[in-house]
Amino acid sequence: MRKAFILLGFSALLVGGAALTQAAETPPIWAYPVVPAPPGPAAKPDDTVKKSLPGSKVHFTDAGVNDRFNVPDWFANEHAPMPNVVAHGRKPDVFACGYCHLPNGQGRPENASLAGQPAAYIIEQVMEMKEGRRKTSQPTMGSIKAMDAIAKAVSPEEVKIAAAYFSKLKYKKWIRVVEADKVPKIEISSHNMLVKAKGGGTEKLGMRIAEMPENLDRVELRDPSLGFVAYAPKGAIAKGKKLVDSGNGAFPCASCHGADLRGTGDVPGLAGRSPSGIVRQLYDIQHGTRTGAAVDLMKPEVAAMTDENRVYIAAYLASLKP
Repeated sequence: MRKAFILLGFSALLVGGAALTQAAETPPIWAYPVVPAPPGPAAKPDDTVKKSLPGSKVHFTDAGVNDRFNVPDWFANEHAPMPNVVAHGRKPDVFACGYCHLPNGQGRPENASLAGQPAAYIIEQVMEMKEGRRKTSQPTMGSIKAMDAIAKAVSPEEVKIAAAYFSKLKYKKWIRVVEADKVPKIEISSHNMLVKAKGGGTEKLGMRIAEMPENLDRVELRDPSLGFVAYAPKGAIAKGKKLVDSGNGAFPCASCHGADLRGTGDVPGLAGRSPSGIVRQLYDIQHGTRTGAAVDLMKPEVAAMTDENRVYIAAYLASLKP
């Protein structure tokens, strides 16, 4: 049987103009983007120029946008009032949940979409992180490190409050899947996100998914109304559907995640969710960095999963209507 990990062994992303080559049997760089070390200290965000977004009546400076204890809420009228832990967190160790996951819970490729996920599932996963059973195959990824630290510091009551808030939000279509042979040249941003290279150009996609902002400027302002485009190999959606429907040699995904793959009971929804996030979880479970009773049922599903399988499955799931 062909080894499961060779396909990404020589794939590369452009990072700051330099090729970053992936070694064999390591987590896929495109799903676990790690920011290269900066040449010096980061510039202090500007606190004078007020920025705006289409359709919003409020304004924030760059410093305001980057305040992890005061969520920039551009469209407060479009969601229920945020609880304190979601809007402000708790200094110094618990960042506001809505900063990374956004006030409407839509999330971004470097974290997770929480809107509409079962409260019990959200609570379970944070507690798995707190107790060391949910780890990661790429501990140097900044957003994962930050969430792990927050999980260690957050109280069970705070988790319960945040989970109740996000579970009541409706997850909307957020990701546009495009099958392609070539994609814009890629860099990794300071927020652990794939973005178009400043120098422009294109590169071969290969066996990976390139999930990036529809509009980087607005996403950097933490616009909760504009999502992402995910470039996937040609034919990936159809191949992914066959794998999801068949269970990839185990059980069909719908047997646990619901007939529409939008979740059921305390099992999370998959339809329309970030393909980068889906690949990270499949990879982590297969490689034993996510453990515990909560993932035992997934072990037969991922046991023989290859890199291609993950790409096809994630592309198909992301293409679905949430």
